[in-house]
Amino acid sequence: MAQNFHSNSQLPSDISTTISRTAKPSSEFYSLFSEEEVLGIIDALEVRREIPLKYSYKGRGAKSWNDFYLKYVIPRWYGRANVEIDLLKNNFKYLNSNIQPGNKVNIVDVGAGNSYPVKKFIYKLNKLGKVNKYIALDISEELLDVSRKNFKKWFPLVEFLSSTIDIENSCVPKIFFQNQTSLEIDGTAKIFLHLGVTIGNHQNRDEVLKNFRDSMGKNDFLVFTNETGSNSQWDGIVRGGCKYHVEEIYAWVKNKIGIKSEDCELVRKYDLKTDSIVANLKLINDYTIDFSRMGIDKNLEIFEGEEITIWRHHKYEMPKLMQEIERSGLQLVHYSTDKYKSHIMAICKVASN
Repeated sequence: MAQNFHSNSQLPSDISTTISRTAKPSSEFYSLFSEEEVLGIIDALEVRREIPLKYSYKGRGAKSWNDFYLKYVIPRWYGRANVEIDLLKNNFKYLNSNIQPGNKVNIVDVGAGNSYPVKKFIYKLNKLGKVNKYIALDISEELLDVSRKNFKKWFPLVEFLSSTIDIENSCVPKIFFQNQTSLEIDGTAKIFLHLGVTIGNHQNRDEVLKNFRDSMGKNDFLVFTNETGSNSQWDGIVRGGCKYHVEEIYAWVKNKIGIKSEDCELVRKYDLKTDSIVANLKLINDYTIDFSRMGIDKNLEIFEGEEITIWRHHKYEMPKLMQEIERSGLQLVHYSTDKYKSHIMAICKVASN
């Protein structure tokens, strides 16, 4: 016998669509991050619907990035070029000429990763007897382990120091530049490196540049690389990091946060608000993310159709780059681009005023 339904009744299938799924971050998630970092992730999710890219380099994420780099970025004998290595080579003469005769420099590699981009640069400086020590800094302890193994193999006689740091949230600790006997700050000039077009991945580029400025002395240089061009003219074709690295991060986020593959999709697009190319995890169903460890008790509701940014990259046009540099209290003293004019290496000092 057929059943009659009132017009305001809901079918069982309708009811099921209103049920929110619950995601609980894995035990590995809590082992990777400090309480402060977990709270930072919660805040970024709540305020701007983002899981900052920097956190994906921890744990197995470090291996994923290193595998991506070794496979797609390192030059090959049959002709593949590396923009970072080439730009460092092209700017070697300028940097070397600004090291006073008889003096040495400390190389401070912020976001060191596996240290491959600086290998040839340091080799040439070291051959001239100009390297005092190499300081590798990164948010990922796992990547610092890779850096240490690589560097000790390449340069066993050069002093190597390392530490975790989040350059968005802090300056480079002055302890690295203290004289071990007097504990006073060593006057040795420093070359701060921030390579891998990493500046374009930061959520707060102004804060990063200010933290570099506050870490620098008057004789120090900041050297960073990034892509050039208009973000809004992105052709929609995914390549390089936007393809291979993003796919790894997408899998990493789903696994660590506890969102099922069938409940989300990966979306890459131009984001007008941040003037960046972004990769977002878009939810197909409502979700509650339950953070209930480390003394934290927080439920975040994210609804069907909402997107969580998991990767971002901002290209620079020169006028905007100049504005950001000057706004941070730095001064651009030299720059060059690659042969395709797609990437820039900027060399800065602390502004004289």
